[in-house]
Amino acid sequence: MTSEPAPTAPTSGPTTPQPATSSAGGVESRPNVARMYDYYLGGCHNFAVDRAAARQVLEIFPDTGVAAQTNRAFLRRAVRYAAERGVRQFFDIGAGLPTQGNVHEVVQAVAPDSKVVYVDYDEVAVAYARRLLGDAARTVVVEGDLRRPDELLAHPDVTASIDLARPVAVLLVAVLHFVPDAEDPYAAVARLRDATAPGSQLLLSHLTLDGAPPLPAQQGRAVYQQSSAPLVPRTRADILRFFDGYELVEPGLSWLADWRPDGEPRAGVSHGFGGVGVRR
Repeated sequence: MTSEPAPTAPTSGPTTPQPATSSAGGVESRPNVARMYDYYLGGCHNFAVDRAAARQVLEIFPDTGVAAQTNRAFLRRAVRYAAERGVRQFFDIGAGLPTQGNVHEVVQAVAPDSKVVYVDYDEVAVAYARRLLGDAARTVVVEGDLRRPDELLAHPDVTASIDLARPVAVLLVAVLHFVPDAEDPYAAVARLRDATAPGSQLLLSHLTLDGAPPLPAQQGRAVYQQSSAPLVPRTRADILRFFDGYELVEPGLSWLADWRPDGEPRAGVSHGFGGVGVRR
């Protein structure tokens, strides 16, 4: 199998933004997981401190960039699946920085009337997202925290955009592995589930270290301990628990590259599991 081609840098308007440079003493002085992910994807919305940390991870796991592409490809397939089955509201929590193949681009190609709410708790990621998305139709960016779901659900921009009485796709793509068990991510996901109507969908991907050698795994986690969020990989069984109250669609919780491949370039490297569940 071949990997997806590396993306070109995201664009905003007619020109391509230049790589960001950090300012001493500001929020840019610490590696940020959203900007590290942007670097893995070949983007330019990252600072020197992010690039340095990302390169450390790439030294430990050289295929991290390909795995990031695999995750993005899963995201595109999953949101397309939801849109093709009539979902018109998309709640992307932990969205990070916009890159190519954004949720609103994918779903609005299927159904132009779809609404998308992007959420991130990091103020820098939110500011970048708002600037890059500009006045994209039927799309808003909200600063909010998955760990405080009631506050997030009550946010005025969320309530103005999403009708919870109708099916909504809740996206938790590559975000839950930054939430430690002590912060009870299972309760947060359950609260989001209970707030949505039957027929709503959970689109989820999650890093695992199942099968990874212990020493490199420890080294990789150590890099993220110095970043904006710790890394909390989970086993397949623990990831499956997030789907309590949902009926998994075929092929269930699977390696990301194996979830409903649809003919787009397919990477052979998965560092995590993904799946889509329908609320009962």
